[in-house]
Amino acid sequence: QAPVIESGGGSVQTGGSLRLSCAPSGRTFVSYAMGWFRQAPGKEREFVAGINWIGGSTDYADSVKGRFTISRDNAKNTVYLQMNSLKPEDTAVYYCAAGPLQVGVIRGFRDKEQFDYWGQGTQVTVSS
Repeated sequence: QAPVIESGGGSVQTGGSLRLSCAPSGRTFVSYAMGWFRQAPGKEREFVAGINWIGGSTDYADSVKGRFTISRDNAKNTVYLQMNSLKPEDTAVYYCAAGPLQVGVIRGFRDKEQFDYWGQGTQVTVSS
């Protein structure tokens, strides 16, 4: 079983909203930075959003800034990605990942190689 499990994907029309959730499987990620990445067919996996372990620092890809919001509830050991004003180009498999505490504190979020634990992904499809 994957160390993190994503949920909340689905199909929506342009302008719609979805909220993705990510929870660990069999462990706690309270002291981990968390990130969301996505991969569209034929493209590389790309950074979408990140949040540090305490939730005090976030970062977003330019393509989603102002539309997506990442948040975490450490009491529930869950990370969320609220996606509003969705566009067809947001269509992709969305992955949640957990990285070391230093991410978002002394390191940036955008390098996917620094994230140690990955989910299997959840499909998001936006139709025009």
